[in-house]
Amino acid sequence: MLEQHERILRAWQLAILRFAVTLDDTDRLNVLAIAQEMDRSGRKERESEFRFFRKMSADLCLAILDQGETRPAILSCYLAQIGEHRLKRAFAAAVGMTEPDAAPVMRRPKQDQDLFKGLPSRKVRA
Repeated sequence: MLEQHERILRAWQLAILRFAVTLDDTDRLNVLAIAQEMDRSGRKERESEFRFFRKMSADLCLAILDQGETRPAILSCYLAQIGEHRLKRAFAAAVGMTEPDAAPVMRRPKQDQDLFKGLPSRKVRA
């Protein structure tokens, strides 16, 4: 049962990523359909009172589309909840954000610019 929940959660996250990339209304509706299924999961009645994923999906979709002042907070909160690093990087890139836990890549400066300085030169024989 837990494996099934993990699969549907992953499908929801991938659907959100797809919507962030395409901004297509069909992809948004897919996100909302998966969210509805997640909210209804394990309940016998047709419409559940639990609406967490539907509300979260609607808020995320609006934040992805809108450049309003609540956008960074909503997207950052969702980004922090993504467990898989590759998915997190892809979503951050799709919405134009930097990863909160990504450290800048720093290259080690070269110690010796002239590696062969001071060595006797070789004579090349042709």
